[in-house]
Amino acid sequence: MTDKQAKDAIKLHQKLKGKITIESKIRNLKLKDIQLIYTPGVAAVCEKIHKNPDQKYYLTSKANNVAIVTDGTRILGLGNIGPDAALPVMEGKAVLYKKYGKVDAFPICLNTTKKQEIITVIKAIEPVFGAINLEDIESPKVLEIADELQKELSIPVFHDDQHGTAVVVLAALLNSLKIVKKNTKSVKIVIAGAGSAGYGICKLLSFAGCKNIIVVDSSGAIYQNRLENMNNYKSEIARITNPTMQRGTLEEILKNTDVIVGVSGMSGILSGKTIQSMNKDPIVFALTNPEPEVDPKIAKKAGAKIIATGSYLYKNKVNNAIVFPYLMRVVLDRKIKKITLEMLYRTARAIADSVPKKDLTHDNIIPEITNPRLYKNISSSLKKLEIS
Repeated sequence: MTDKQAKDAIKLHQKLKGKITIESKIRNLKLKDIQLIYTPGVAAVCEKIHKNPDQKYYLTSKANNVAIVTDGTRILGLGNIGPDAALPVMEGKAVLYKKYGKVDAFPICLNTTKKQEIITVIKAIEPVFGAINLEDIESPKVLEIADELQKELSIPVFHDDQHGTAVVVLAALLNSLKIVKKNTKSVKIVIAGAGSAGYGICKLLSFAGCKNIIVVDSSGAIYQNRLENMNNYKSEIARITNPTMQRGTLEEILKNTDVIVGVSGMSGILSGKTIQSMNKDPIVFALTNPEPEVDPKIAKKAGAKIIATGSYLYKNKVNNAIVFPYLMRVVLDRKIKKITLEMLYRTARAIADSVPKKDLTHDNIIPEITNPRLYKNISSSLKKLEIS
């Protein structure tokens, strides 16, 4: 990000004084309307919901409300900057939810980092919302929160860093492999980062049929029975990846690799030399924001065939913003209770198919957020999905 972009962003936020607002659906409010939406008329609505709780989905805004919940511990590439500084990011997501999914999303920035307190708060606010969007909470805590909430809530828990990122990566990978004429079963894929995004990507790529995945964290390649720097989620990663039990640093593991997916949270960790050590026609997804794992110019000079980042400054924007507004619209409309791998896989295929084969190029592997095919394709794909 340049100094000018930073100044422009601050100037816009100062002008807006917040990017979202709440508006009434009733225009030209009259006294008779007040008598219906508030007292005394609203009492009849309350009684109807009390007798039949499912009516809350039809008589209130619940079915269109999403809570974007964070504790500010892992904001973009900025780290633990707290709930106050997290608010602009959550407001931005709320704008995208409204613009592209017609979803009313509310930033919930919590002044606690304790796992159980976060869970308690979310359970307490469930009556207002049709879904929960966990966002930018440190890992593995957030994975534990998501697991526990999904067991206890009657509404879906969407974890964007895990689910949304995995979907957009798979979509971009499917189209990239078409261009370089390789397939999911044979390519070697390295994922740099074993947090929420790395965990989610690993699981979805494995579900999609990728057979040779290696996840690398700050301690090197993850493999079964590794003792250093492990947790339950890394142990799960170890069970479904690295079939040949390779060990080593990111630089060592990247040799003879077809795809690198960077979700490390650290900029500049990939060099031109490491990219040159990859297989022919390497695919480089450097997705850390705001600064990627490698500058796209360096990656291209080193021979990368396809380069993508998570930033809107470059081509091939592999960013979960093209996922959550459209997917959540379908989730809310169908009253889906749980996010599943099958659902995420279908969504990724639908997003990939939103770029016609004739339009696929090295610089056009993923649709823009404004692509009109996105909602139609995702909705059509998930209509065929059986839900409990």
